[in-house]
Amino acid sequence: MTHPFDTLEPDSLRLPFVRKWMQYPQDVLPLWIADMDFPVAPAILEAIANRAKDSLNYPLADGDPDFFGTLLSYLSSYGFDFGPPNIWLMTGVVPGLFCAVKAFSSVGDPVITQVPIYPPFLMAINENERVVLENPLKVGSCGYELDLQALEGQLTPRTKLLMFCNPHNPTGRVWTRAELERVAEFAIRHDLIVISDDLHAQLDFTKSYLPLASLSDEIAQRTVTLIGPGKAYNTAGLGAGAAFSHNPQLMKKMRDAGHGFMSAPAVTSQAAWGAALAHCGDWLKDTMTYLEGNRDFITEFMALELPQVGYFASEGSYLTLLDFRSTLGEHAAKILLEEGKVGLNEGSTFGPNYKGYARLNFATSRAILTEALQRIAGVVRSRG
Repeated sequence: MTHPFDTLEPDSLRLPFVRKWMQYPQDVLPLWIADMDFPVAPAILEAIANRAKDSLNYPLADGDPDFFGTLLSYLSSYGFDFGPPNIWLMTGVVPGLFCAVKAFSSVGDPVITQVPIYPPFLMAINENERVVLENPLKVGSCGYELDLQALEGQLTPRTKLLMFCNPHNPTGRVWTRAELERVAEFAIRHDLIVISDDLHAQLDFTKSYLPLASLSDEIAQRTVTLIGPGKAYNTAGLGAGAAFSHNPQLMKKMRDAGHGFMSAPAVTSQAAWGAALAHCGDWLKDTMTYLEGNRDFITEFMALELPQVGYFASEGSYLTLLDFRSTLGEHAAKILLEEGKVGLNEGSTFGPNYKGYARLNFATSRAILTEALQRIAGVVRSRG
């Protein structure tokens, strides 16, 4: 049976105000920035229209009551029982990363993060004049793995902050309970604050996602978690997110760090997020089924057509990392753009040692994905 997403075509997606499709010339298929090509759920569009019709005045400081109650209900599904002092609404997860670096480290301090990593992690550290303490993921037989042991001996008294990502962007790993327990033990033993970017939490194919802060009260008291609706519900252009912690003192430090330049999400953004959580469960389930089909199609295609390219199937998100070092070399993304007319994210943006990698976004129609993969395979074959 044909799915409505199957009807999506480049001509209908290439709108003059959509960054994903306007970044490159018309002959390029853009599978880069983390937007879906899928239509937004009708319930979200209706909620935005109704909120705009009712009022666009300043909201309450803690957010629209209906939305805030819905958000609390969602958090309670993970066993979190919070009030306003423990939750800070913001315009997105990226501002939360920058505020966390300001709040929990000082100029010149090393800040730990697992690379490859979503570029704003590195930006938040470098642009605030901290030092990136890279903790590279290991490549095991079944995928990317944490290697916290490699950090032993590298930490100093100035190492206070670990920036974590779960599900992980760009590798698509959904960390297991055992892996999260190792992170918690490491953070507690070394007296670290953990910022956990869980933006892709609802895009979990394994159905085993756990927030780090849910493991124990001890790790919860030193963790701030960042969430938002932009990836799961395709509303990144609205700008909405939240930081929360069991420890109100950590939240106060975050708020102090963002004072004067951080604002709450727009009222329409709050309405959209509330509608997504309350009314779009079926939409998200259907979308996840389609995404999982795309993920499985990539896995089969890579095994048959591109076994020489490094690939591990994504466990969460609609992103996957491809290793072209042995086929296209360190300029892989540039070659694929120029010769294959496929736009992917350049690997070095996820860490300086990841030249030759490229991130692919598979949240598009099966036809567009198929054409893009065939173009990639053609370039690799032409290069021998």
